[in-house]
Parts: sequence; C-alpha cells; structure tokens
Amino acid sequence: MIDIFNGTAQWIRGDYQSNRLRFCLEVIAWILSIGCAITMALTVPTPPLIILYPIWIIGCVIYAGCSYHRRSFGMLANYLLMVTIDLVGLARMISN
Repeated sequence: MIDIFNGTAQWIRGDYQSNRLRFCLEVIAWILSIGCAITMALTVPTPPLIILYPIWIIGCVIYAGCSYHRRSFGMLANYLLMVTIDLVGLARMISN
C-alpha cells in the first residue's frame, strides 16, 4: 500500500520537475474548480452563479492550455467544450 503512495508522490515530483509552470497552473485550476464546487454546495439552492461561472471558466481555460501543452487531445477537447457550454450559460444568464 505504501508503494502506491510512494509511486504517486514520485510521479507528482516528476511532473513538477518536467514543467514547473504547467504544474503550478494545473494546481491553480484545480483550486479554482474545488473552490467553485464547495461554494456551490454550501450555497444551494441559490448559488452565486454570476461569480462562480467566470471563475469556473477561467479554470477550464487554464486546464485547456495545460492539456494542449501536454498534447492531450481528449482533455483539450473536453475543456474547450466545457468553456463553450459555460460561456453560453453565462451569456444567457446575463441577458435574462
């Protein structure tokens, strides 16, 4: 069991050492997404979507850029689609 944690810690260290900027950006995007999820959970049924949507979109854009840099088509396509969907949702919310 400890080997799993050691292997994971080693992988994280290797990822950080391979590209520190990308690693830090991915951590920032992760913090943004977790922060949005916690805020959403704590504020239902009336979450502050006008605040959460832009933060979530920024996190997805960061993830998309990191995915492109990693050459991960699946992740890139996923995050670009999420940005598109959420921009439409934000625009609809602002226009109503």
